[in-house]
Amino acid sequence: MDHYYWFALRAVPRIGNILFRRLVERFGSPEAVFRAGTAELATVRGVSEAVVEAIRRHDPEPFAAAECRAVARGGVRIVTLLDADYPPLLLEIADPPPFLYVKGALAPLEPAVAMVGSRRASSYGRTVTERLAEDLARHGVTVVSGMARGVDTAAHRGALRGGGRTVGVLGCGVDLVYPPENAELFREVERHGALVSEFPLGTPPLAENFPRRNRIISGICRGVLVVEAAEQSGSLITARLALDQGREVFAIPGNITSGASRGTNALIREGAKLVAGVEDILEELPRSAAAAAAFPPAAVPPDLAPAEQELYRICCGEPVHIDEIIARSSLTVGDVSAILLRLELKGVLNQLPGKFFAAL
Repeated sequence: MDHYYWFALRAVPRIGNILFRRLVERFGSPEAVFRAGTAELATVRGVSEAVVEAIRRHDPEPFAAAECRAVARGGVRIVTLLDADYPPLLLEIADPPPFLYVKGALAPLEPAVAMVGSRRASSYGRTVTERLAEDLARHGVTVVSGMARGVDTAAHRGALRGGGRTVGVLGCGVDLVYPPENAELFREVERHGALVSEFPLGTPPLAENFPRRNRIISGICRGVLVVEAAEQSGSLITARLALDQGREVFAIPGNITSGASRGTNALIREGAKLVAGVEDILEELPRSAAAAAAFPPAAVPPDLAPAEQELYRICCGEPVHIDEIIARSSLTVGDVSAILLRLELKGVLNQLPGKFFAAL
């Protein structure tokens, strides 16, 4: 029942993502929101008398209790916006979900690039997608897509073939497989990345869910690559969302006689970066993310404890300052210092001047 009050507050009418976040930031936790007095609640911007009444009168017990049981049965993790492994870039969008349902391991996520496109992708579209996803994965970039048919499926498969991590953001509950023919792919993505959704367990793949899903795909990434898209398509919605969120937008040029390429060619005309190879994407990532992506995921030395493995991975690539290591880890300052010393003594980590560390 660890997340009972998160589910409970989510079930209250009139409380959307923005107001949920304001309430948690003001009171510290969903449980504290329910314990707050009327006068205290009224100090939060957007909390009207109707919202206070909804918090006071709505009975969230049926949904919250059932969701707790379903999460426990399904082996699903809940990652809240207060947790260290909540995607930091997602917190920058206008209405981040207060929590995510996750199967697999969401972190480490950075750097991440989304790949989206037509569900009815051409042979060219699928081939290009798989090749670029594989190249991104080999450079240490997490490939994010929506687990749908066509380009999405090719993106996840390419990332897996490249031995990298991939994240599938769903327009249904993480306990459902849609489309059903991707059942094995769902299992592989869970093993080598994560399946993520903001929708409660059991939520069917309704059409209205996918535009909302798209803002998360772009929101957790540094950039979005559109492979094939018609002039009126969900992929272009994702590209527009990416622009609104300040993300990079990339596009694969297509045959000018093909309707499936009109959307991508239009994006290029409007300023999206034309992509002919993985280098076109890597050079547009922020310096720190690009530096990380330049190094394929390092093999972790044997006989390292889980916490040691976490810090070793953080230090792979260019040297990392101890303050950044602390910020990116799930450990205390004391634990980080002790583990870094152990890694030095084991000969797998080197301390550089200025409290920088680099894996050997």
